[in-house]
Amino acid sequence: MKFDLQYKDASSNARAGHITTDHGTIETPIFMPVGTVGSVKGIHVKDLKEQVKASIILGNTYHLYLRPGLEILKGAGGLHRFNAWEGPILTDSGGFQVFSLSHRRKLTEEGAEFQSHIDGSLHFFSPEGVVDIQRVIGADIIMAFDECPPGDSDHAYAKSSMELTHRWLKRGIDHFDSSTPHYGYSQTFFPIVQGSGFKDLRRQSAEYIASFERDGNAIGGLAVGEPTEVMYEMIEVVNEILPQDKPRYLMGVGTPANILEGIDRGVDMFDCVMPTRNGRNGMLFTSQGIINIRNEKWKNDFSPIDPEAPSDYDSIYSKAYLRHLFIAGEMLGPQLASIHNLSFYLWLVGEARKQIVKGTFRSWKEKMVKQLALRL
Repeated sequence: MKFDLQYKDASSNARAGHITTDHGTIETPIFMPVGTVGSVKGIHVKDLKEQVKASIILGNTYHLYLRPGLEILKGAGGLHRFNAWEGPILTDSGGFQVFSLSHRRKLTEEGAEFQSHIDGSLHFFSPEGVVDIQRVIGADIIMAFDECPPGDSDHAYAKSSMELTHRWLKRGIDHFDSSTPHYGYSQTFFPIVQGSGFKDLRRQSAEYIASFERDGNAIGGLAVGEPTEVMYEMIEVVNEILPQDKPRYLMGVGTPANILEGIDRGVDMFDCVMPTRNGRNGMLFTSQGIINIRNEKWKNDFSPIDPEAPSDYDSIYSKAYLRHLFIAGEMLGPQLASIHNLSFYLWLVGEARKQIVKGTFRSWKEKMVKQLALRL
């Protein structure tokens, strides 16, 4: 993997660049649709390419390991061939999912023992094993196995958790460097900065992560219950330390405003389930503000879903028609809303990139953040 930093905004820390992988090139800043179990929920690969205009998607190690399982993925030739996505793929290591199973898992120095949410069966993830799983999945970008502490962790727990993550990271990197890809193309390995909401821990973690000089670095353990202001502060602290010439990935964040504020602070890569999850429930993120498409006010509104029309469907279908689909319980409604939201997120980061190149990002961002918060 190669990262070329092309532009820097003069009035902020926003950047624009290119990530090159064996499966294609990614323009940054970028938002990555989440395909947890091998599919971006409810969306065909053709629509991901042509409507959403995604250049990279995510898979999840925990979920893919449980279903369909490694034997099937290896037999298919990896996730790219299994789900017919030809572009780059990033896989989360499953650390967040194990964290979310607090009542079903046990952490030790060796790794994490957990119960499957599907059938209650016992499984074990180690830093080395998670590398092996991601090798089988065939992701272009592999994430380190980490512990994700709760947002309200005290300093002692956050420090202990960070130190465990660091020890796991060294083991994961050593194993990655001593193993080889399965499918004839290269894979790369991103460490993850932890440290909860504590500046000293975040600095320590960022310095440790940066010392490995990997192709890119991630910021984890945010948007897990801490105040938004703390999240922004931690991003600033970390990005003062992480190298300028490597992409920075903020994991699991977030709202359109969160993404713009992250770009402002020097983040290059984002992912979140919010566009599809909220879309399935009738919440649309648009260039004009937030719409609850189920509301009565849209019943006779025959205007396009979004005047900016980030996807073709935005101009083909009206708000009234989309509302009708939701009220009628027609499955096309959540599908169209999900496509719209994802295409809007990709439009948003694409516009941010244009503004960075023009040198007008900061003023544009401040206007957009206010507009995106409007409830229509």
